[in-house]
Amino acid sequence: MIFKTIRFMPDAGEDVRLDAYLADPVSGFTRKAMLVIPGGGYGAVCSEREGEPIAHAFLARGYNAFVLHYTVGRKKPYPAQLREASLAVAHIRENAVEYGIDPNKVFAVGFSAGGHLAGSLGTMWHREEAWKDLGFPFGANRPDGVMLVYPVVSGVEPYGDCGTIRNLLCSDVTTLEERRVVSLECAADERSSPLFLVHTSNDQGVDVRNSLVLASAYREHGLEFEMHIYPDAPHGVALGNDITACGNSKWNNPRIARWVDDAAAWAESL
Repeated sequence: MIFKTIRFMPDAGEDVRLDAYLADPVSGFTRKAMLVIPGGGYGAVCSEREGEPIAHAFLARGYNAFVLHYTVGRKKPYPAQLREASLAVAHIRENAVEYGIDPNKVFAVGFSAGGHLAGSLGTMWHREEAWKDLGFPFGANRPDGVMLVYPVVSGVEPYGDCGTIRNLLCSDVTTLEERRVVSLECAADERSSPLFLVHTSNDQGVDVRNSLVLASAYREHGLEFEMHIYPDAPHGVALGNDITACGNSKWNNPRIARWVDDAAAWAESL
């Protein structure tokens, strides 16, 4: 396996990079690509639990994986993060031969705020602010599918994660319209990427209704999706096994750990 750091957006600063996990090539087999987007409330990037372990999990399922480190800590407001993620997808796709992946099978998986960013790729890829002046063809930033794990979705509903949205907008005082612009359920339409959702019913960090409202928006636009709601685990379950449990028994749940296999099977079925 090859590991390397890719500075795919030179003018974005040291914080923005891809950590690439590239398996040794096997004759007759072409891997899919997975852009992994850790969470952290747009205040940090939680790569130790939602980055490298996720990359290794998808490596074992036929992907080459790329962990995105993006701008956080209120250094730049939306759409900076969407532009970074968009360029990352386009970069992976445009360098498919070098990275040993199928350019028509480029997926994104995101967790919490990273789920919001992956969901933004899936629903906002066509917005001018997502691609203008970045030098790639229109649509090259659209993922072939997005997997959102306990994602932040809404900035307008009363159960939305206001802290995450405030960090994204770099302001403690935001308007309804500003929050609507970055709410995934408001952005979803017929152009949106296929969707796979994972959440727990009693998530105290990001209310499960975030996933439910996005699923409802997909249904309203006639789009198919797959959703798994598990009954009991705190926010941040990650892989759901002892690799990412950090000694928390609630984060180690064999039923929840199935989501990775389910997500890979879903992607294969598209």
